Amino acid sequence: MNAIRALIVDDEEPGRANLRYALQDHPAWNIVAECANVAMAREALDACAVDVIFLDIQMPRETGLILARELSTQATPPLVIFVTAFNAHAIEAFDLHALDYLLKPFDDERLALSLERAAAMLTQRQQASYAQAMSQYVKAEDEAKKEQPAYWQQVSVRSVGRIECIQLADVLWIEAAGNYMQLHLDERQMRRAVLHRVALSQLEKHLDPTHFMRVHRSAIVRRDQLSQLEVLGDGVYQLKLIDGNTVPVSERYVIEIRKRMRDG
Repeated sequence: MNAIRALIVDDEEPGRANLRYALQDHPAWNIVAECANVAMAREALDACAVDVIFLDIQMPRETGLILARELSTQATPPLVIFVTAFNAHAIEAFDLHALDYLLKPFDDERLALSLERAAAMLTQRQQASYAQAMSQYVKAEDEAKKEQPAYWQQVSVRSVGRIECIQLADVLWIEAAGNYMQLHLDERQMRRAVLHRVALSQLEKHLDPTHFMRVHRSAIVRRDQLSQLEVLGDGVYQLKLIDGNTVPVSERYVIEIRKRMRDG
């Protein structure tokens, strides 16, 4: 592919310099401008085409989130690699929305991975799906500041060279798979499973409890999928779902499941 045009936005000169020197080892990447704040970044974006933005989050006056919010309204925005000092909430949010980030101070291996991911998405022309993912991220961050944040309607999942936006209305059940979770979907009867590199507990707090319920440390199911609770032994249960799958049930959830099935 052609040279990748990059914009660096960081209020600290050492931060810009670190990225500038690191990118010298990647000849396919061309820095078109460096900006110390969001206002300068807007001017740079108006003046030249940009494929990828290295965007610092914490900056005076206007944060990187403000620029991300503006970019998320575009149909095909530049890809953003967020650059941030350690912040547990920020890192969790990026992971949940399949957005890429560099944690200061980053190493050569982590940078190379981010560059590879961005190049693959550009090659496959994934800016439209990326815009959806970033829009959901910005919306979630805005809602997190409210007293009663809204539950998510979709989740963004990264695979090789692309981001897929999964509607939670299509999710029948979710199971833990180590550091991943697997979303089991029913899209017009086209059953499939999608692997997402996020822990089950991270997603659970964003799910509407009127639609989803935890039944085991390794499983969350859609409430309208409950079919039959089976007793396998002393304190050992499993739940049969309408789609034919079975999931384990912890004893602590048995009363709630029975109540739900009794009330319909």
